[in-house]
Amino acid sequence: MNLSVAIPDSSLKDETTKLDKSRKISIIARACAIFKVNAIFIYDEGKGNEQDRFLLATILKYLETPQYLRRALFPKMDDLKYAGILHPLQIPHHSLSADVKSLKEGDLREAAVVHYKGKKFLDIGIHKLIPYYGREHEKKRITVQIKSTEPVVTVKEISEFYIKEYWGYKVKERPNLMNILEEWKGNIILTSRKGKDATLGQIQEYAKSDKPLLLVFGAPDRGLYDILGKKINEIQNTRVLNFFPNQATATIRLEEAMLGIMSILNFANSN
Repeated sequence: MNLSVAIPDSSLKDETTKLDKSRKISIIARACAIFKVNAIFIYDEGKGNEQDRFLLATILKYLETPQYLRRALFPKMDDLKYAGILHPLQIPHHSLSADVKSLKEGDLREAAVVHYKGKKFLDIGIHKLIPYYGREHEKKRITVQIKSTEPVVTVKEISEFYIKEYWGYKVKERPNLMNILEEWKGNIILTSRKGKDATLGQIQEYAKSDKPLLLVFGAPDRGLYDILGKKINEIQNTRVLNFFPNQATATIRLEEAMLGIMSILNFANSN
């Protein structure tokens, strides 16, 4: 299942402290990693969310980045103050040994372009820099494959298109939700308690489809009907579905909705 999600930049509005906001972002990141989300779109839901938008994008990117590259790619900043207490994602490109002897030809790793003594190198997390002759600039992150390990380690840059296992999510910011929906090439589910109750057939149809699927979530204090208005009925390849028809709570938090809906889709895709 080729899955992406769209969430508003006001997603953190129901949290008051930076610690609580950071923890919520960690749950969102974990949910996306568990269910192999390819892209997290953050859309502008309204004015006044600039700080939360930056915090949301920064921590999502930080948590997806392999630990051995974080110091090279992220400067010290207040928005990462609580990053050390957040739960790691533990996705395939994170759990790699720093021991050079553990490297094998064909292994895949994430790398960061770094400058040292006027030359460009790659940091691949083995405590040894690899000469780099490509065009990418400093602090650019790329994916490489190990070409050789003896007598020296050499690598080649590859496209993530060729990677078969889950390789993390991308974080993409957009000026508004309609911008995402109009550009999307695939199926779209708008999640709303005002939508029609999702049926087993619909869920299986989406879960087993070869087309990319975009799950769209509303804001803590404004649902998608409020955000999109009359345009909600003009979007192609779209259904508005309610995945929690018998909810006992007045509201369902974003992180709860994400975990619940993606769990349902994942189960349907597996059966």
